[in-house]
Amino acid sequence: MQPAAAPTDKNTDIASAVVATMRQLGVLGLPRNYEIFYEALSGTNRELSLAVLALSNRPTQDELDKIGRAFFAQNHGPSIVEHARDVIARELEEVAALLRSERSHIEKYGRILDETSSGLSNRSLLSQDLLQKIANAMSIATNSTIDHGRQIASTLSDKTAELESVKSKLEEYKRLADTDPLTQIWNRRAFDKQITNIYTSNKGILFNALILADIDRFKDINDRYGHPVGDKIIQIIAEIFQTSIRGDMFVARTGGEEFALIIEGASEDATYEIAERIRALIEQTPFTSSQTGMNYGTVTVSMGICMASEAEGPEDLYTKADRALYRSKVSGRNRVTKHSTMAGRAGKSWLLYKKD
Repeated sequence: MQPAAAPTDKNTDIASAVVATMRQLGVLGLPRNYEIFYEALSGTNRELSLAVLALSNRPTQDELDKIGRAFFAQNHGPSIVEHARDVIARELEEVAALLRSERSHIEKYGRILDETSSGLSNRSLLSQDLLQKIANAMSIATNSTIDHGRQIASTLSDKTAELESVKSKLEEYKRLADTDPLTQIWNRRAFDKQITNIYTSNKGILFNALILADIDRFKDINDRYGHPVGDKIIQIIAEIFQTSIRGDMFVARTGGEEFALIIEGASEDATYEIAERIRALIEQTPFTSSQTGMNYGTVTVSMGICMASEAEGPEDLYTKADRALYRSKVSGRNRVTKHSTMAGRAGKSWLLYKKD
């Protein structure tokens, strides 16, 4: 991370560098192209930066869109789905044509069998020479049918492989569409689905809890050091969240500096201990630049907890956890609050909450 003496100037420098680089490479000034080069030049995504460096001196739009689909799938979803739909439609039509061809071949083979049967039923006309001709004709027809069937089976196998490839790409798109590009954890879209699923069964209601977390005074961090530093801090905190819970638990970045954890199979006290452990770990983590050694100071988070059984549905659960988060903020930040411990839980003061 590189600190910025004047954040506004730094952001302006990055924007200028993006425009200059795109112009030098002959890249069209499309918003999706600007997004790629801004993220690459800001240095917040190393893999994206390497992908951009690997481009030719005159990258095509197809090459840029390929990078865009890989790193910003949520902005390229319609084109991916449309392409998959066209491929599936084409492959299904070709499969249908193959099956029609196979049916026609089998019907032809059936007619040969009928004619052969009719010839054999007329015993008065049979001779060794005729039997030999019938046997040869049957052998040729049978071998031809078998060969045709093998060709159809081989082609169908290829088509199946192509459709499996499309299926795999769609599944990868679905994963990317639910992934936050900055932190590589789940995003708000995935969180909305996950929190809704809690209330599809009594088990989910009884054994789930929601933790909402928000980085304290994050706007001050961005204003003082610049957004690239802020993005790096978000990445580090996301990694702490992800590595501090079990693999089957859910963690998402739900907003700029906001995170959500859905904890399953833990009591309220156990959920509180998880949140408190993560809070303390973030507070103790040194946030310094690996390049300059500059120390950005202590970073803390505030958290709010609500058990699913305390809420009537996903929206109510989120609202109550957010109230608890607000209580942590107004009580001094860098702390965890359980909704169940709040006096006057139905109060309206939480509506005044503004993220800092």
